[in-house]
Parts: sequence; C-alpha cells; structure tokens
Amino acid sequence: MIKGKPIIIGVIGAGKCSKKLAEQAHLIGATIASHNAILVCGGLGGIMEAAAQGAKENGGITMGILPGNTKDSANAYIDIAIPTGIGEARNAVIVNTADVLIAMHGKYGTITEIAFALKSGKPVISPFEWTAFPEIETIPDPEEAVKTAIDRASYGR
Repeated sequence: MIKGKPIIIGVIGAGKCSKKLAEQAHLIGATIASHNAILVCGGLGGIMEAAAQGAKENGGITMGILPGNTKDSANAYIDIAIPTGIGEARNAVIVNTADVLIAMHGKYGTITEIAFALKSGKPVISPFEWTAFPEIETIPDPEEAVKTAIDRASYGR
C-alpha cells in the first residue's frame, strides 16, 4: 500500500483459455489477494474469470471493467462490475485503472492493453515472453510475477 491506497493490479488475457493457463491465472489472482492488492480485469471469462476466482477465494477484491451496458455479463467472481458501454475501448479504462499489469496469453484485446500500458509508461509483467514487446518484464513463476508487479507499482507511484 502506498499513501493509504491499495495497489491495483490489472490481469489481462484471453476470454477463453486452457486449463493450464486458467490454473496459472488462478494462482496470480490468489497471490494478488494475499498481498492485499485489488485485481482489475475485463470481468468476463477465461483468464479474467480464473484470476478473479483466485482472488475471491483468498479474500481479495475484484473489479471488472465490462464492454457492455449491463453488470450481468460479469463473471461470478467480480465484486465491482463497471459496465462501460464502450466495447473494446474499455481496454484503455482497464489500463488507466491499474497501477501495473500482468499480461497472460491473449490476442488482439490483450495486445491493445499491453500497447496502452507501455505507451503510458505503466509496467507490464508476464509469466510468458512477448518477443514483440521487449519492454515487458518476463517472470516465469506466477507468484514471483505478482511480487515483481507490486514492487514496480510501488516504485512508480
């Protein structure tokens, strides 16, 4: 926590994912909660849902920045559902809400979030190498990735 405010960590990634990726995202969410940080994501399925579930099961707070106009599209593990009505443009809201981002596997939506974050100078950590984005700090262990994210968020505040 910096200046009495919790760190907000964005977890970004695909809306559909393998069981292995879901397990990694779950561990990332659980680790975020164990460090009393808040998880923000797109609020839907796949990586987002697995990370939110991990956070919720470990007493964390979760926020979902939704593309549509209603809260009912949020996955079951989202505490604070924010319907934007702006579709994929909500990716900029996720990035601006987060102090730091953890990038999981994804496609175009994840890539836009990475680009927005890097352009705005926000740190991006990933358990996977993103060869197109050498600025992303690769930390293969999910728990260490969260710890590094918290360090980078604290440093950048």
